[in-house]
Amino acid sequence: MAGSKFRPDRGLTARMVMTMGLLALVYMAFIAGLILVGLNVWLVLLIVAGFALFSYFASDRIAMFSMGAKEVSPQQAPELHAVIDRLCALADMPKPRVGIADTDVPNAFATGHNSKSAVICVTTGLMRRLEGPELEAVLAHELSHVAHRDVMVMTVAGFLGIVAGFLTQAGLRFAMFSGGMRSNNNGPAPAVVALLVVLVSAVAWALSFLLTRALSRYRELSADRAAAYLTGRPSMLGSALTKITGDMARIPTRDLRQVEPFNAFFFAPAFSRQGFSFSQLIATHPPVQQRLAQLSDISRQLGQGR
Repeated sequence: MAGSKFRPDRGLTARMVMTMGLLALVYMAFIAGLILVGLNVWLVLLIVAGFALFSYFASDRIAMFSMGAKEVSPQQAPELHAVIDRLCALADMPKPRVGIADTDVPNAFATGHNSKSAVICVTTGLMRRLEGPELEAVLAHELSHVAHRDVMVMTVAGFLGIVAGFLTQAGLRFAMFSGGMRSNNNGPAPAVVALLVVLVSAVAWALSFLLTRALSRYRELSADRAAAYLTGRPSMLGSALTKITGDMARIPTRDLRQVEPFNAFFFAPAFSRQGFSFSQLIATHPPVQQRLAQLSDISRQLGQGR
């Protein structure tokens, strides 16, 4: 966000530009592939544009509704608003709306496609577990996402996966019900066309999925860095991260499963696996050890600067 005092991250900017450029190529190949297998070009463009606009403008309302979160006023949550007011003044950025989700899952997230629609939401489970400086550090992390327009970029980047996933499922169902149908103009049978749509959509979904997940992991490291430098207390963010990931194991699996679709927007994922594995390639967040190591490095840098 222009004018924000959050540290600029050229690495994040470069990765955003590169990811969006690669996704643009995937989008064009996706549309061309669907047209080549016989779909009407206007239908393809209508589906893609419809999902894009819906995802872009309704992301904040969808996230708040799905999490059961409610916007709260300064009178309803004075301490929470006070912390956000202080951080926004420190960062020299507009204050977003504030929400609270009544769930024991300790987490926080930012949503909204621009500064006017931005919302910072915390769970009651998070507020119960964290001390004041730890909560401030987490909120600074989320405000960094807003300042760097991460939510907008991730919303735009993720919509192709939604479209491709929808067409994959629709194509599979159509192929099942049209298996015995024949073409009326000596062209390929409807079931063959449906399977080709599934193939094109599946490839597009896989490519967009891997690209957006790689960007998501980097943006979390970037938000950690920005929050640590803004507050000057990286140890508090590390302490909050340790508490949240440690307590996550004590949360009932059913509750974690309910919020798992929002992992990409959370401060810490509801489910995570440690150690190197293929799961790291599809993870929304970097390993906790990597995040803590980065915060330790920043602590040393700030200590040397005194």
